[in-house]
Amino acid sequence: MFTEFDHAHMRRALAAARQGLFTTTPNPRVGCVIARGDEVLGVGFHRRAGEPHAEVMALMDARAKVGPDGIVGATAYVTLEPCNHFGRTPPCTGALREAKIARVVAAMEDPNPQVAGRGLQTLRDFGIDVRCGLLRSEAEALNRGFISRMTRGRPWVRMKIAASLDGRTALENGVSQWITGEAARTDGHAWRARACAVLTGLGTVRADDPQLNVRLVETPRQPRRVLIDAHLGVPLEAKIVATGTLVFAAGLHDPTVALKADALARRDVEVVSLPDASNKVDLPAMLTELGKRGINELHVEAGEKLNGSLLREGCVDELLIYLAPCLLGPGRGMAALPELTELDGRLALDTHSVELLADGDVRLLAYVRPR
Repeated sequence: MFTEFDHAHMRRALAAARQGLFTTTPNPRVGCVIARGDEVLGVGFHRRAGEPHAEVMALMDARAKVGPDGIVGATAYVTLEPCNHFGRTPPCTGALREAKIARVVAAMEDPNPQVAGRGLQTLRDFGIDVRCGLLRSEAEALNRGFISRMTRGRPWVRMKIAASLDGRTALENGVSQWITGEAARTDGHAWRARACAVLTGLGTVRADDPQLNVRLVETPRQPRRVLIDAHLGVPLEAKIVATGTLVFAAGLHDPTVALKADALARRDVEVVSLPDASNKVDLPAMLTELGKRGINELHVEAGEKLNGSLLREGCVDELLIYLAPCLLGPGRGMAALPELTELDGRLALDTHSVELLADGDVRLLAYVRPR
């Protein structure tokens, strides 16, 4: 069904899509290649919301190189189904038709309910030869967050943990800087940079006073900072208390808590009350709220208590674990999970990748199996 040229051009389209890794949120990362046989006529990717989509960018590039007539009868390779509706930009299906593209190869259908196969059908109705499914898994991996938000109404949640080989994230006295080396810390910032938001809890703020921003790699934008703080105990002088920070609390009925919320609001910190039955923050509802705000990928860097709560409530999709070649003995663990009496109750993971980093640390990526 697909030729070697098809595979090569789609890999180029995926590489183009990765150029928007840090900028497209809340939109998906999409790349497009216009080609004829083995000749690449144009390449484009979607940079950010409100700007032209990948197909339009690739067509512009091709017209500049070969002129409008040189595109007629060519094939468009796109990593996501072209849109067929008016949003911030016109539909890409119309742009492909006007360019007289003869064939469209898409890696995957768009999970957005506004598209969801209708873009491909529109192209077929135009008489264009349409194929879908080439390098689908690679395209899905690039947009796990967007897919999650479109299909589940919540972001893809990646939990980052740095630990010793015996699973300790800090000593008993709380000292944790630095268990892992510079390469692991830099890599962790790259994962922060691709996320739409970075989340932590009050315990981590009190222990480490983190900035939760991206500093060790270049990035065109900073992810939003999110704090879980049930009763607003965050110090007003904490580094996380900055413009744009979003704080989830359990309730604002207590006068002291309400006053603290007002003080935070004066610093352009938004406080959202989402209590559960135990007067803690309703974590699944928190994810839904973040989904409504266009958060595709949520990066978690928290302590063992919040980590445990998120895992217990099914709020984590992926673990990003850095293991340092050392043993710490007694100390704080990765996640505070309940004691098991049978192994059948364990939290099952699917290992995605294992990589040895430059300083000897190991990076492990694993998906949490749905229960």
